[in-house]
Amino acid sequence: MARTRRFDFGTQSHENPNPNPCSNKSKLDHSPIFLTAAAPAISEQNKAIMLSSSSLYSNPHPHLRPLHFRPPNPLSNVVLHLPSNQKPNATVASADLRRNNPTEKPSTNVSDPIQPEPRKHNSKSAALVNQYLSSGESPNPQNLEPPLPEEEKVKLLELSLVRKRTPQFPGSIYVQSPSDSDVGSSLPPLQSLFRNAGSEFDGEDDRKIIRRALEIRRKVTSEIFKEAMRKGKFGITYTDNLLGWLPDFIDFVMIQAASMKQLPEFAHLSFNLRAKTVIEESNVVPLIRWLKHNSLSYPQIGKLICMSKGKLESIRRLVEWLKGIHVKGGYLGLTLTKAGGNILERSNDELDEIVSYLESNGVRMVWIGFVMSRCPYLLSYSLEELKSRVEFFLNMGMNEKDFGTMVFDFPKVLGQYTLEDMNQKVNYLKEFGLEIEDIGRLLAYKPQLMNGSIEGKWKPLVKYFYYLGISKDGLRRMLTIKPVVFCLDLETIIVPKVQFFRDIGVRDDGISNMLVKFPSLLTFSLYKKIRPVVIFLMTKAGVREKDIGKVIALGPELFGYSIVHKLEVNLKYFLSLGIHTRTLGEMIADFPMLLRYNIDILRPKYQYLRRTMVRPLQDIIDFPRFFSYSLEGRIIPRHQVLVENCINLNLRSMLACTDEEFKNKVADIVEKRQRFESGNVDGSLTIVHTTHNSIDSTTLDDSSGETIED
Repeated sequence: MARTRRFDFGTQSHENPNPNPCSNKSKLDHSPIFLTAAAPAISEQNKAIMLSSSSLYSNPHPHLRPLHFRPPNPLSNVVLHLPSNQKPNATVASADLRRNNPTEKPSTNVSDPIQPEPRKHNSKSAALVNQYLSSGESPNPQNLEPPLPEEEKVKLLELSLVRKRTPQFPGSIYVQSPSDSDVGSSLPPLQSLFRNAGSEFDGEDDRKIIRRALEIRRKVTSEIFKEAMRKGKFGITYTDNLLGWLPDFIDFVMIQAASMKQLPEFAHLSFNLRAKTVIEESNVVPLIRWLKHNSLSYPQIGKLICMSKGKLESIRRLVEWLKGIHVKGGYLGLTLTKAGGNILERSNDELDEIVSYLESNGVRMVWIGFVMSRCPYLLSYSLEELKSRVEFFLNMGMNEKDFGTMVFDFPKVLGQYTLEDMNQKVNYLKEFGLEIEDIGRLLAYKPQLMNGSIEGKWKPLVKYFYYLGISKDGLRRMLTIKPVVFCLDLETIIVPKVQFFRDIGVRDDGISNMLVKFPSLLTFSLYKKIRPVVIFLMTKAGVREKDIGKVIALGPELFGYSIVHKLEVNLKYFLSLGIHTRTLGEMIADFPMLLRYNIDILRPKYQYLRRTMVRPLQDIIDFPRFFSYSLEGRIIPRHQVLVENCINLNLRSMLACTDEEFKNKVADIVEKRQRFESGNVDGSLTIVHTTHNSIDSTTLDDSSGETIED
């Protein structure tokens, strides 16, 4: 059965009823080395207990009480349960013995007093000794420094690397003396943060510390840059916004400041002074002021400074060169940032050669600035590559004038697309029956055609047009008249318009004819142009709902005119003639182009009809195409022929035929009249009756011999 022995904790007394070698009053009695040597029979676990307790409660000067000393409690006893056959090996036991030894059960004795709180000021040293003793290594006084926690390492880094000393309270551990030139002189060396051991965990911790140190250095460098900007009269907000675009420049300043440490004249300076010297010698603050004066935004300034890789003088040189070729202030930064990474490395002579070559091929000097600002990639090309691109277009039959206007109209066609991509697009356009010269004229007129993709835009568009019934010849006509149709988006622009035409009653064959006849219809806005014209025709022009599809199919050109300045003006003119709105709607359904003609052309024809020909208004209502024929070329000559031969024909029989057919009609009528006058009454009457029936029943092609005046 285990015996129970009690040991009192208090001040050391001269009377020791139980002498023990471990209870001497000398300093060596309480040292870890003495304990280890004096008790060889003690187990490893008891060694750790004794070392911990001795380090916590040893007092080499018993007559002096520490500041944190707590008076002993006469009832504070610790009960140790030991086997009956084993004697206690130490007279001093820690109050947290059972806490450090989990295998021992806590005492359930009711008489256990309240245990005192252990002292913790040297717990790290005791833990380090325990670590060495448990690993079997001999403690080395030089390596007895405990590993710092992560929080203390970060704090030590910040104190060592910050630009200014952090305010500290009196009695702080790290206090800077007045004689220190740098805050780091009063701190432990940075090497103490790193472990010399080669374990994987220690290496990972060192890498974390290094990354943290770099972050702190970046913050310090950023603060130095902010101070330089404040001295340059820049605002806080602008400086903070600009600093967010300068990470590479801050790293460049850090590297330069670190490399200056090797120079003798800068070896004695701190990092802060060296970084400040780098910023001042680079003249970055005056450069930022000058770039801002030239309308460059802070993102553009930040990108340019990072692109320069420390060669800031190249930025000012290129900006001056761009201003010399008439690049506007708002496009200076855009041109430099979009030109590419090697633009700052090119000399002015190389750039002058590019400008001279373009000027020799039709691009005017006053256009160069506009072209370069819209296509900055041209500045990054070599002269040989630029020549190959220019020859690609000149080989299509373009002259210098067409090439110059094409580049000015769409500068991206020369520098944004690769030669392979442009060759594929040219070969695809040849499949519609276009020759290389036709494609050259097509690109000279609408170079935006090169902006389309074959697989993503052109092939789905062609497939949809084939579905509507448009043949390859129709596509070639559309491409020749309005090549921009192949640049439109199928889903968002073309399909909604086709569906709208179907909804108002236009059939699919009518839609295909409309698009081939007037392909510009697809370029008009559905809600700003097409729908308002349809509403105008149905509400103000009197076109019935069942006829609106016919009007649109026969006259898609109406969508190309302004409602206020053209259509409504013509509408008011016809209403002023005495034509009712419903009647006018029927006239428009018969001839939609009635609203296209100018008033100056309509008025002389109407006056000649009413005053000279003495025809009623009903003749115009019955035949509104009368206004489509030329007054001097057809109406007056044929009317004179009818007057000379005393013949009276309606307007359709008079105008809707060719000259040869008109002569034959007049000759037949004159011959029949002569037979009638000669006395052959029956034959003449029959002939005249047959002649009138033939004239009235004749179906003529309105398009033959028709002359439209716009």
